[in-house]
Amino acid sequence: MKKRWHHPVVIMAVLSLVLVAVVIVSLGTGAMTLPDGFWQQLAGAWLHDRPLPDKLATAQYVLLHLRLPRILAAVVVGAGLAVAGAGIQSLFRNPLADPGLVGVASGAALGAVLVIVGASWVGSELVTHFYHWLLPASAFIGGLVATLLVYLIAYRDGRTSTAMLLLAGVAINALAGAGTGVLTFLADDSQLRDMTFWSMGSLAKVDWQQLMIVSPVILLSCLALSLCGRALNALLMGEEVAGHIGFAVNAIKHMIIILATLIIGASVAVAGVIGFVGLVVPHLGRLVVGSDHRQLVPFSALLGALLLLVADTLARVVVAPAELPIGLLMSLIGAPFFIYLLKRQQKRAAYAFAG
Repeated sequence: MKKRWHHPVVIMAVLSLVLVAVVIVSLGTGAMTLPDGFWQQLAGAWLHDRPLPDKLATAQYVLLHLRLPRILAAVVVGAGLAVAGAGIQSLFRNPLADPGLVGVASGAALGAVLVIVGASWVGSELVTHFYHWLLPASAFIGGLVATLLVYLIAYRDGRTSTAMLLLAGVAINALAGAGTGVLTFLADDSQLRDMTFWSMGSLAKVDWQQLMIVSPVILLSCLALSLCGRALNALLMGEEVAGHIGFAVNAIKHMIIILATLIIGASVAVAGVIGFVGLVVPHLGRLVVGSDHRQLVPFSALLGALLLLVADTLARVVVAPAELPIGLLMSLIGAPFFIYLLKRQQKRAAYAFAG
């Protein structure tokens, strides 16, 4: 019998409290140290509707317009990437599957690089004026187009082959990577710096407007996947079994692809390319709460949010006043864990063969 404190609901409640605590710590952490008594003076100014001194007003601006949207973006993007990873792993019935397999991340990267390099070719004042919005919009559209191509290649006779999805994803990833490489070759020094920093992932430029646009897309998609836990569980038993017990297998696969594409496309649009969250977090979730997606998906959302927020907080302070790209930091964390997963799978295969 499972101990009460090991119950998934209890674990997720504790994880939620830890996440809130890390949000509070992250608010007070950064290159700029908040003045002594800042919180008390800020609360007093708000309660009595009086202006703050210049030093405190600057700290308030940093807190409300720089740190808070960035922290919330880390929570939303981390949760989204982890949930998308859980869905993709269910689709391919493989705990080592990554959301990037369907081509959305590479397509989004190509879309963003196209704007970074192409803006100078167009040279229009309109493009310059809307550049702040064109970059995430192009990344989002690029991800959608890449996934649509993968889907069209894999779709035949009213069915979508999972194996063809995987192979088509590999092909589209290679094609998008080649396009990105060509644009990189044509870029100048300043464009290369922008491309390099964006391709490594960063939440430094997230503002309230971007957050308000992408948050509903990511959160509603996460909610939809979390409500389909039974369908995701059925896929793990195989497509034929899932069909025999009454699930519309093709509809489920289409739903996973669409929702994962929306999540990853929106995430890449505001944060750049951040790897390993969608791979590592669902696997950790299976070790803690099991493989039932009714618990795994919400747990992955909480753990993904916590992991990316911790990583972003570290990225802001490790080399302050500069900062590390968060995608680079996640790779440093995720790559060793991925190697561990590979070795673990290798041992399981060896035991199965010996048996």
